[in-house]
Amino acid sequence: MSAARNDVLSEVLTLIRLRGELVYTARLGEPWGLRFQSGPAHFHFVEAGGAWVTPTGQAATRIEAGDLVLLPLGKGHTIADALGSPVENIDVVASDHFDRDSLVLRHGGGGPASQLVSGFFSFEGSPLPAVMAALPPLIHIPRGDAGAPAWLAAISHFLVDEAQQPNPGSSLMISRLIDLLVIRTLRSWAASQATRMGWLGGLGEERIGRVLSAMHADPFRRWTVQSLADIARMSRSIFAERFTAAVGEPPLRYLSRWRLTIAADLLRSGGLKVTEAAHRSGYASDAAFSRAFKAHFGYAPSEARGQQTPT
Repeated sequence: MSAARNDVLSEVLTLIRLRGELVYTARLGEPWGLRFQSGPAHFHFVEAGGAWVTPTGQAATRIEAGDLVLLPLGKGHTIADALGSPVENIDVVASDHFDRDSLVLRHGGGGPASQLVSGFFSFEGSPLPAVMAALPPLIHIPRGDAGAPAWLAAISHFLVDEAQQPNPGSSLMISRLIDLLVIRTLRSWAASQATRMGWLGGLGEERIGRVLSAMHADPFRRWTVQSLADIARMSRSIFAERFTAAVGEPPLRYLSRWRLTIAADLLRSGGLKVTEAAHRSGYASDAAFSRAFKAHFGYAPSEARGQQTPT
């Protein structure tokens, strides 16, 4: 991955703030099946055995020992030992079979057992809709020839250790470890997705990637299509066409959306007043900024503090 690609990815991930909720170990004997309703995002790391994971409305994916799946959109999914196994709602199963002291879920029949490290998390902050639109319902990080990637094995080990042997600060540690797991997973996935549409697709083209890096490094500069085309070393018309084809929207529209995202984040944290946000975002008046902001996020800039963009 190029330096420019890393820089933009870091900028994007900075605004995808995460809140790790819970991590637990699931010991599941065949036959078994669990249904997770829409809500928080989830991950499942297979320590032993295997499973089928099916996001709502999507095809099933088989995962084996050493594999990780991330379900970032939180639209619900099922996970089972086999596609025909009976499936029960996780809330019902957890009420009877989840040990809150050891954070272990035991469920299923008397057949061969699978063991998973699972957890859920939510997105905070104000992720750009285009960021979330670039993510699929399921991200699969398969094991390599030597087993689970070293980073994945290490993080999952520390997650379980911290959860099962709580000490002062464990809840914060678990949340941070989940953050690390999710961000590292997104980075690994992004590295293999150079042909995708959206900001991620743009990073796959070296010259468009340079432009995205420049935009993200100085988002409130008075960029023009020509100045961006100069960075890409293309003519204005060819650049506009190539950028739109790679990213999915014209360069100045993308820039406007990114500025609004940064403005929303600063407004939410109390770092800017509405007038300052409007000026920095390039709008001639507070009213024009407020209209664009509300059209984009669904609420007024004055209501930004305490808001959370739905995912």
